[in-house]
Amino acid sequence: MRQTEGKPQAEGIHDIIRSLQHLEGPLLPILHAIQTAYDHIPEAALPLIGDALNLTRAEVHGVISFYHDFRTTPAGRHVVRLCRAEACQAVGANGVAASVLGTLGIDWHGTTGDGRITVEPVYCLGLCACGPAAMVNGKVIGRTDAARIGRELEGLT
Repeated sequence: MRQTEGKPQAEGIHDIIRSLQHLEGPLLPILHAIQTAYDHIPEAALPLIGDALNLTRAEVHGVISFYHDFRTTPAGRHVVRLCRAEACQAVGANGVAASVLGTLGIDWHGTTGDGRITVEPVYCLGLCACGPAAMVNGKVIGRTDAARIGRELEGLT
């Protein structure tokens, strides 16, 4: 159960902020906790975080947009991350990405219409020697190709 269930969103966000703002460098822990609670960082959280930490809305947004792990809309039931780093691109990642995005009919950061799959770019999964690399629901897949990732996607319900 998420800690914010049954509470209005603003109240739940305030509770998270209050519980973490005492930390040194509290912004990232607060953002992670809010995303864990809501599966994304709601737009309404930005001014609340800014007020509590004496930051502008733009500063909070800048941090959210800098880190690829944060999202501003809820993800699909399954998250597919495709490596976009140069090492993976050199061994076919662009073709894998084009196949996945084309098959699903979405663009980067998009979610299929049925809410099943979200595709996100990442800029290294640490498998440079085993590229192209992907991650499906936290499971890392090395030496992937369009056929293998297609089979992974077919298994997602």
